[in-house]
Amino acid sequence: MGKVIAIANQKGGVGKTTTCINLAASMAATRRKVLVIDLDPQGNATMGSGINKYDVERTAYELLVEDTPISEVIITETSGAYHLVAANADVTAAEIRLMEFFARELRLRHALASVREHYDYIFIDCPPSLNMLTVNAMAAADSILVPMQCEYYALEGLTALVDTIGKLAAVVNPDLEIEGVLRTMFDHRNRLANEVSDQLKQHFGDKVYRTIIPRNVRLAEAPSFGAPAMHYDKSSVGAKAYLALAGEILRRQEQADQATISDRESV
Repeated sequence: MGKVIAIANQKGGVGKTTTCINLAASMAATRRKVLVIDLDPQGNATMGSGINKYDVERTAYELLVEDTPISEVIITETSGAYHLVAANADVTAAEIRLMEFFARELRLRHALASVREHYDYIFIDCPPSLNMLTVNAMAAADSILVPMQCEYYALEGLTALVDTIGKLAAVVNPDLEIEGVLRTMFDHRNRLANEVSDQLKQHFGDKVYRTIIPRNVRLAEAPSFGAPAMHYDKSSVGAKAYLALAGEILRRQEQADQATISDRESV
């Protein structure tokens, strides 16, 4: 059964969508079957996957509100070689319409149930706010990956996010955990960035990925060409960084699986 990872941070502009599509493309490059769920009404993950958000017939709105089977919503041809549930401005209306439903926070979890076994990883690109769409993502996810810039107030914001995740988990998803904290748009020449990075490691330990995503022109340019960085310029440091992140996540998963097997054998 595929692992569902929500990519979330209440602060905007920290690299959520960049991380979502580039990590998905990197996982797909390792021959994993990957699905991206775009829950942001801005539709940036959709456009960054080479899909015109204005032309799509079905989006996450139809999935969450109209009970359209996910098999009819998934787009199988993207520039990142992963599958996609698209988003556009219509998804904004889903926020309002979801209030009409019983167990509205579980709509996405139920929608994914029929396809989880077909994918190795499902990544959810969350909007930069704590709304019903984000709550649906957290209810459906096994874990949350938090991208963040190493800037002033970053630690305070991250602490607040972790607290929010804990409260939500207690209500909608008791098994939800932090997958990892990813340092994005990092400039090693910046003293403050290095200081915040050190504080992050002190506070969150092994939850902080060893992989660091640097500031990179190619990463910034790639979305305007409708492609993840590795398909736009695979030699760029940004593309290589996300490939390294994919490798780190796979190694962590393998270690966790081995630990689970060992625990079962010791019983």
